[in-house]
Parts: sequence; C-alpha cells; structure tokens
Amino acid sequence: MTPRLASVAGSAVLVWRLPTPLLTISSGPLGGGLGVRHWVLNATVPDGYARLDPDVHLRELAGALGLAGEGTGFLTAVDVREVLHREEDGVHASVTTGVGSHPTWAAAPADAVATGPGTINAVCFAPVRLSPAALVNAVATVAEAKAQALRDAGVPGTGTSTDATAVLCPADGPAESFGGPRSPIGAALARVVHSAVSAALRSR
Repeated sequence: MTPRLASVAGSAVLVWRLPTPLLTISSGPLGGGLGVRHWVLNATVPDGYARLDPDVHLRELAGALGLAGEGTGFLTAVDVREVLHREEDGVHASVTTGVGSHPTWAAAPADAVATGPGTINAVCFAPVRLSPAALVNAVATVAEAKAQALRDAGVPGTGTSTDATAVLCPADGPAESFGGPRSPIGAALARVVHSAVSAALRSR
C-alpha cells in the first residue's frame, strides 16, 4: 500500500489514507499500542527538533491534512521522500532509514546516551488478519530484519534510539496465529524490511 506525499508547513509527510480501518500495532508517539486505525503518518522534522509533545504535533499535522478518526504517526529527521517500498506475497513495507553517525546497540551500557539524528521507521501491511500475539511477533520480526540489514552493511549497532514500527492488517477474518520469521507472513515481512533497509544503507 503506497502512501501519498504531502507537505504541511514546509515539512514532507507520507500519508496513508486507509480505504477501510485496519487493526494496527504501533510504537508511534501518536496512536501507539494495539487498535483499529484509519490513517498513518510519517513526517520529516528538522535536525535539532526540540518539541516534547510529538503526539500533539502529529495530531496537528493530521488536522491540517483533514484526516478523521484515529490514526498512528511517526516523526523522523530523514527526508521521507527517500522512502523505499517493498512487497512480497501481499506483504508490504515502506521504510525510511536513517542511522546518522551514531547508531546504537540495543544492549548498550547503562550510561550510554543517544546522540545524533537517526530513526528507522517501518510501516508494514499484512494481507490477512493477525492475532494479537502474531502482531507482537511481527514487530519483533521487523526488529530482527532491521538488525540483520545493519549487520550485513557493517553498521555498528542494532538501530537507533528512536526507531518505530507499525504493522497493519485486516480487522476481520480468520486470524493467523504466527508472525515470526519462519511463519508465512513473518518470513515475507522479514525479507521486505531487510531489503528496504539494506537498499537505503547502500545508497548512503
């Protein structure tokens, strides 16, 4: 599912206006958690972005775009016009990739601090309904695929401190029970995310 590119107050925004509301699991600052969502935003913010209310900012962007209902949203220092799309067997991923000069290890020392802009945002769609457990597993699968792509590219880290993911699927129908990397949906999801992140890193 390909987003539309919009501009709000000079900021580039990727907008997914969903034809029907989708069951969504998201780590976004707006509309995070598990629920039915009507739209998704991924918006570019400038380096040095200092707002401490990203949920309010995203709600303002949604209002400016005329989006109704509940949605989920992400912010990134990456130019979202550089988004990469991948699809396999009905599984779609749209990924904006930025690691800056300071990627981080997930299990970093306790005194590690986040420095430098980054953020890898992944918006992913499954063609069939996933159970709540499978949705959680799918988020883990995205994280594993992202980390594999970073390792393959020689990046010294598993991501950035602000990476975010959304996985969306139909809200009705029989539910797939598994979203791990060897399940039918999870395997395709891992490959499309790995491909998108890998391609972005090669272009840097």
